[in-house]
Amino acid sequence: MTVVTDGRLAAAGIDAVALKPREMDLSRAHALPVDTVTVDYEGRAHIPSPGTLSDLAASFECRVTVPVRADGFDPLGDDDLHASLPSGMGEVLVAGNPAYLTDEERKRAVAPRLGAAVEGSTDPWVGTEGVERVALAAGGTQFDLLSRTTHRDIRALRAAGFEDEIAVYAPTVLADDPDTILDAVGAYAGRRGPVRTALPDDAPTDSSATGDTRETLLAACRDYALVGGPGEVAAQIEALEDIGVDHVVAYPARGLDAVLA
Repeated sequence: MTVVTDGRLAAAGIDAVALKPREMDLSRAHALPVDTVTVDYEGRAHIPSPGTLSDLAASFECRVTVPVRADGFDPLGDDDLHASLPSGMGEVLVAGNPAYLTDEERKRAVAPRLGAAVEGSTDPWVGTEGVERVALAAGGTQFDLLSRTTHRDIRALRAAGFEDEIAVYAPTVLADDPDTILDAVGAYAGRRGPVRTALPDDAPTDSSATGDTRETLLAACRDYALVGGPGEVAAQIEALEDIGVDHVVAYPARGLDAVLA
């Protein structure tokens, strides 16, 4: 069994990391040996201060997730929070995870807001989750979640002549122990539509899973996340780059402790 805890992200070919402010101490991110960080949106209560974001921007290329339907970030309405972001901060424009939006925010049309946000941004990344065609029409770097169809989809985009950059977001577990993988990303993989359909109702999605459920989940973890030792993850990233992915953004699914010395 190999469980990597010595911070060797570079050995895995990882040069961009996603940070979740609700669960991570962002001040510790300065020790990450990467070039780029993205800061996820997890609700208004967890928006980092402008000072924290400025500190990150001094160490990395820093991008902040901008949920265009949310109050404070709506380019067609209240955009006070967006205006408070430090000058020059990169952006990842997204429709917004419904879990972090109010009922009223969820009702807002995505397409006109995403289009307006792209027009008002410099070099944006545009999140494709749930709005793939809208994101493609809006332009900019396409920011997709790793899935079992990623390789096919990106080959098709490149074959069709798509020349803009493509970024892929992937929960990442630098470990090859099945229990460690399931405890870190089993629930995440289990929420993906095809996997949820394949699993029995109320099936466990952590290391307690057994039999066919366990095998289904482990296969799904490899479809929807980057898992394995540094060499194995490096090979997965190289395969993505070979088909035309420009940026792979790894989310440390076991927290910063698992990737920092």
